[in-house]
Amino acid sequence: MFRKIVISFILLLIYTYLFAQNTIGLLSYDLTKVYDGYNLLFPHNQPNVYLLNNCGEVVHVWEDSSNYRPGNTAYLMEDGRLFKAKREASISGDPIWAGGGGAILEIRDWDNELLWSFKMNDSLNRLHHDFTVTDEGNILAIAWELKDTEACIQAGRDTSTLSQGILWPDWILEIDPELDSIVWEWHAWQHLIQDFDSTKSNYSKATNDPHLIDVNYGRSDGHPDWMHANSIDYNSALDQILISVPYFDEIWIIDHSTTKSQAAGHFGGIGGMGGDLLWRWGNPRAYGAGDSTDQQLFFQHDAHWIDDYISTSHSQYGRIAVFNNRVGADFSAANILTPVWDSYDGGYVMSNGTFFPSQPSKTIMHPTPTKMYSNILSSVQALDNGNYLLTAGRPGYSFELTSSNEVVWEYATPLRAGNPLTQGDSLELNDNFTFRMDRIPVSFAAFKDKDLTPKGWLELEPDSTFCDFSLSTVEQFNKTNMQLFPNPVQDVFSIRWEGNSQVALEIHNVLGELIKSLVISEKTVSLSTEGWMPGIYSLSLLDRSNRYTRKFIVSNLE
Repeated sequence: MFRKIVISFILLLIYTYLFAQNTIGLLSYDLTKVYDGYNLLFPHNQPNVYLLNNCGEVVHVWEDSSNYRPGNTAYLMEDGRLFKAKREASISGDPIWAGGGGAILEIRDWDNELLWSFKMNDSLNRLHHDFTVTDEGNILAIAWELKDTEACIQAGRDTSTLSQGILWPDWILEIDPELDSIVWEWHAWQHLIQDFDSTKSNYSKATNDPHLIDVNYGRSDGHPDWMHANSIDYNSALDQILISVPYFDEIWIIDHSTTKSQAAGHFGGIGGMGGDLLWRWGNPRAYGAGDSTDQQLFFQHDAHWIDDYISTSHSQYGRIAVFNNRVGADFSAANILTPVWDSYDGGYVMSNGTFFPSQPSKTIMHPTPTKMYSNILSSVQALDNGNYLLTAGRPGYSFELTSSNEVVWEYATPLRAGNPLTQGDSLELNDNFTFRMDRIPVSFAAFKDKDLTPKGWLELEPDSTFCDFSLSTVEQFNKTNMQLFPNPVQDVFSIRWEGNSQVALEIHNVLGELIKSLVISEKTVSLSTEGWMPGIYSLSLLDRSNRYTRKFIVSNLE
């Protein structure tokens, strides 16, 4: 028993030493529990979209000019096309600008050839934050539109809250890339209510119609970015659109089955309410109901239906996931919830003047809550194996949680202001803004017959053996025709070589000192570690053209 305790203590020290070496990039990786896939990453303050394997190695990149920045998301289609939003790096002189501002939508092929582009950034309108792609290939995007003082007064806005005399309410445009034109649109400005001025439009109490938007609610500091919608998603089965509106602390569902004219009014579509809100959730006070104890969302991001990259049998399929940024003073959470859609009446269920559900069905938090905190940006993704991938955007920290809340994978975006850091550097808050990370399964159609061999790292001087050590011996056999087992080693270990020739074998300790060397031709050879100090060792096999190196642990004690 004493021997086992000592060995466990030594292993703990070894693992702590090993995993403490990485300060950026891959921080931890449990191959036996992680969801296998590739990670789509579009970090802020630089122009490129990256595809990383779970070891943090770059396997593909869509490069762009240094004159551009994310604006702010990118999506990979099954046919290998990349849809991305970007903006010019310089915003000097832009008449409409706030955090999350975009300008350009692009479609590129796998080889980064530009197939289509669309720009909206002028004195009246500007794309921002996010977009989504319909099954037909159309793009639903979020934009700001300018409303001057006169328009605000006529809408019943209290102009004492307009320090700049203008507002930028959000609108949604649907673009058909084949036609290169806008084919549908929805404007928040056409679905207002207010009880400030009875002589102006839209006059009524918000409680009288919770499907309308109170023009005097929302951001209170006078900035024209009144709503700041930061995510959009589309559900083809329901023909509905979901957006996140953080300055209302709400997420909204809008009917997409309407015509253009119906979307501008209050009648029509499957829901029968035109462009009025079908459902809203997170903060009933935004429509004059409830109080602070009823609020569920706090400047949330990444609201979406759970239907990407997972099977329809998944327990959370079809529900809504959202990253709840400011749920605590120093921690964030993710929520999963299920609105109740009455298909008979064509509406979402309410009770006592508020929309269902009263509570999220699931709340997801990091075991160390403060590690997940980000008051802006951020994302959550349900994975097909029951795990969750989350990104705390402000610290650029992504991690995977199991259903039992165990961290099995961690990655810190290894950039500072868009420039690569060196392994061992420390990160400060705001160094590596990361809007979102998506894990795409290895079976995704876009990856078929593509070259996904590792091509380096985002960081400088990477720890190239860290992930090798973390991987299982089975994985190594698949990658290098070599197995070492057991690992950790107690007294004796075996090496299995499936090559067709003799190979030289070298073993070094953690200081780089050669411990043993020999030539083997047997398919399996066993070695004793008698006299070796417990610690980390590296095994290198050299054949005529290759050198394979792997780390292993020796824990034997007399």
